[in-house]
Amino acid sequence: MYTHSKQFITSGLPVQQAKKAVVMLHGRGGTAADIISLQKVLKLDEMAIFAPQATNNSWYPYSFMAPVQQNEPALDSALALVDDVVKEIESGGIPADQIYFVGFSQGACLTLEYTTRNARKYGGIMAFTGGLVGQELAVVNYKGDFKQTPVFISTGNPDPHVPVSRVQESVTILEDMNAIVNQVIYPGRPHTISGDEIQLVNNTILKRS
Repeated sequence: MYTHSKQFITSGLPVQQAKKAVVMLHGRGGTAADIISLQKVLKLDEMAIFAPQATNNSWYPYSFMAPVQQNEPALDSALALVDDVVKEIESGGIPADQIYFVGFSQGACLTLEYTTRNARKYGGIMAFTGGLVGQELAVVNYKGDFKQTPVFISTGNPDPHVPVSRVQESVTILEDMNAIVNQVIYPGRPHTISGDEIQLVNNTILKRS
C-alpha cells in the first residue's frame, strides 16, 4: 500500500511516434486497465496513453480529505510515480504542453494534486469527480503557472466522496495559478463518469488534440 511499484500500462501510439500523450489515473479499487478503457469514448486518437497501476488498487489509504500525514507515505509515492511517467513521456520527445491528464475519483484527486504541485502549461487536465488533497489545503505546496491550461473538474451534488465545497476550493486555487477551469456540478449524479462529462471534455479539451 505504502510504496507504489513503477508499474504502468500503455496503449495508443508508441511515445516516439506520438505528438501528444495522456496520463490516466484510476480510482480507488480500480485498475490501470479500467481507466484505459475510456479510450473507447474519449478522443485520444493518435496519443500515447500511459496508465500507472496503484499498489493494491489504491493510491493512498484514507479519504482525500483526511489529514495529509495520514495518507503518507502512500501519497508521496503515488505523486512520485506520476512524475516518473511524465518524465518517461518527456524523454520520448513529447513536451509538457502536449501532455494531458485524465483521472476518476481518487485518481482525479491525484491528478489535481500532481499537476497543481507542478503547475506549468499542460495540454489539458480532466478530473472526473475530484479535488485537491488534504483536510486543509496547504497552498504552500502548490507552485508554478498553468499558463492557461484548460481544466475540467466535476462532482455530483451530493457525492459520497467529493463534496462540492472542496471542488470549489480547488477551482479557486487553480484559477489563481492561471488555469482556465470548467467546473461542473451534476445534481443527483451517482459516483461515476457520465456521458455528458465525456462529451463535454471531447468537445472542449480534447477537440484541439
